[in-house]
Amino acid sequence: MSWIAQIPDDQWGEDPKLAELHPQVVDPESGNVDHIMSIHSLNPAGLAAHYALYISAMTGTAGLRKVEREMIAYVVSKENSCHY
Repeated sequence: MSWIAQIPDDQWGEDPKLAELHPQVVDPESGNVDHIMSIHSLNPAGLAAHYALYISAMTGTAGLRKVEREMIAYVVSKENSCHY
């Protein structure tokens, strides 16, 4: 859990901007928003920008297959001792 204040997932519907972003960032398997995204809940514009950057990085590189992009992300996360 992050030490950064955040709006709980079940309260995102109370803010129109968060409610609009929720379907894009929610994990379809767990039904929860990952902590890396939920820390932006107090700043929906920051959340939208982070999500756009993620989508661009994972889909915007025509020279790499999805599996290659995922492997790069995994190696970088592992090297940074990041658990997700």
